[in-house]
Amino acid sequence: MGKSVRKYICALILLGLNGAAMVLFHRYSAFFFPAYRQISKTWISWLARLASFSPIAVWDIAAILLIVLIIVSLIHLIHIHGQFAAWLSTVFLCFSVLVTATVCGWMLNHYAGPLAAELGYEIRLYSEEELYETCDYFLLQAAHYAPDIPRDKDNHLKPNDFYSLAKMAGSAYTGLGQKYTVLQGTDLPVKKLSLIGEYLMYNGIIGIFMPLTGEAGVPASVPPAVMPFTMAHEAAHRLGIASEEEANFAAFLACVNSRETALLYSGYYEAFSYCFASLYRYNPELALILYNNHDELPGISLVKQDRLDTAAIYKTYESSLQDFSDKINDTYLKAFSQESGIRSYGEVTNDLIAWYIESRE
Repeated sequence: MGKSVRKYICALILLGLNGAAMVLFHRYSAFFFPAYRQISKTWISWLARLASFSPIAVWDIAAILLIVLIIVSLIHLIHIHGQFAAWLSTVFLCFSVLVTATVCGWMLNHYAGPLAAELGYEIRLYSEEELYETCDYFLLQAAHYAPDIPRDKDNHLKPNDFYSLAKMAGSAYTGLGQKYTVLQGTDLPVKKLSLIGEYLMYNGIIGIFMPLTGEAGVPASVPPAVMPFTMAHEAAHRLGIASEEEANFAAFLACVNSRETALLYSGYYEAFSYCFASLYRYNPELALILYNNHDELPGISLVKQDRLDTAAIYKTYESSLQDFSDKINDTYLKAFSQESGIRSYGEVTNDLIAWYIESRE
């Protein structure tokens, strides 16, 4: 048996083991959790520490170098009339190793039980009135903190210093981790996506977690109102919270339990945005009534200004790439048992209502 054939066989075995692990974790999640999450979290923390020498994402640069290496090696292969099958077997084996490290090292966290239950929140069906009250509360909280955020003479938010904010967001779970074991983990700063950041923005992606390096990263172009929450969302993934809905809820908890005004505002701002979108989807008229219900408060106009500015920034990145990116992301999420796919980003509404109801009791 030739060396190339052995590489192909090893690669296929690794990919098959990944598939088997996904099936087992899906069917017997109670058996594997929370032990797997703790092991994964330790592994990710070690990787994050290893990559902490750089303030920008290591994988961002490494990915470009890897693509260049593959292209150069292929050109060299063609030039020397080498064996393409041997080259391809090496590439395939390396790919399967990276996939295995990603799936077994972190992605199986998608099969964990509900985060809300681990935190002590009971999720149920909520009424339209409860959604309205929750949405109204978050709007008022955002309006309360909005005047305290640095703005220019036209009341547009000034961008925060990226690295200062990245450090705050990275350590935002420290206090929560003392109360909830599931929220314990690395507190390293979130990374800047320096090379691939703009490309991701055109794909509708404002943050990404890389399991191979343990790095949570965001592009520098993320709108200021959304940036702190997005950083906290990606930092939540480092804690073994794979579900997008649950990473949103964890980010909210990290922001509103912070002493930093930037995080507090962003947490309530995004919570309002998610709840308002849900309310508008079910009852547009009631949503608009709520939206115009507190115009006498100075902070309300600032929240509305930030929503307009955020939408304007996103609009500059609209492209046909977003549809393609959404399909890939949707397929990935559904493959790991998030049946609603990319819609799961907005399903945090139920968690937010549960938090609001408990907080007022």
